[in-house]
Amino acid sequence: MANVLITGGAGFLGSHLCDRFIAEGDNVFCMDNFITGSPENIAHLMGNKKFKFIEYDVTNYIYVEEDLDYILHFASPASPIDYLKFPIQTLKVGSLGTHKALGLAKAKNATFLIASTSEVYGDPLIHPQKEDYWGNVNPVGMRGVYDEAKRFAEAMTMAYHRYHNVDTRILRIFNTYGPRMRINDGRAIPNFINQALNNEPLTVYGDGSQTRSVCYVDDLVEGIHRLLLSKENDPVNIGNPDEITMLGLAEEIRDLINPNCEIIFQDLPSDDPKIRKPDTTRANTILNWEAKVNRKEGLDKTIKNFKERLGM
Repeated sequence: MANVLITGGAGFLGSHLCDRFIAEGDNVFCMDNFITGSPENIAHLMGNKKFKFIEYDVTNYIYVEEDLDYILHFASPASPIDYLKFPIQTLKVGSLGTHKALGLAKAKNATFLIASTSEVYGDPLIHPQKEDYWGNVNPVGMRGVYDEAKRFAEAMTMAYHRYHNVDTRILRIFNTYGPRMRINDGRAIPNFINQALNNEPLTVYGDGSQTRSVCYVDDLVEGIHRLLLSKENDPVNIGNPDEITMLGLAEEIRDLINPNCEIIFQDLPSDDPKIRKPDTTRANTILNWEAKVNRKEGLDKTIKNFKERLGM
């Protein structure tokens, strides 16, 4: 039994992690300021003796009275509409928030895991993306606040590992989806599902040829758990390498919900990556992990969850 602090614990990914660690028999401290997280995501855990919620902004000094074994830093806006709406907060939680969380890990002698992202690779010039690729990022572009916040967070994490001997993990998350994603999240899968359920045209940006590799949340959580319990300090990609175009993804979701929906095209946003696919060799080798949930199964579960929340 361990004591686990999850920052951003009321978010999409954070809440699934809370569930996983409680299922493992651990005590979970969930910290969130609800800038993009939701009380609904953790409502089912309230009253559980192994769960404690702390409403707090982690860019300030973090105090937790209890001993901590693990700290997972997941606090951050993670959708393009979020970090365009909250650019300063995105930069602060990636820099100040990471610094404060690492300071707590040092004080508690806790293992620290940073939720980084495939966005550190920017609009990549190699394919698939391996952990030793340094990326192609526009630091002053519209997406730069998120990309550079995460790149800084990785650098800060390694500095604490090297200088203060904090036991750290760096997780690079590739596009993840599943139940509890916000209805108006702004990312492709929630957009397509929401539009199809409301009999609206599905919006594809550019010509739809840009690719993503989408991973179901249960697979990601399993990878996170294995990485945390490993001894690996260098970055590890976790994602499903099953690559698909955005047009192909829109067509799949349309056909699952409402085959009569139209697909329309709009201008591609600035600095939108043209390709995205993880090389998961390190995760396969070091963690004995691979994605197991196929896209249709994952989309069916996600659509069912969206319907329930929309009262359909």
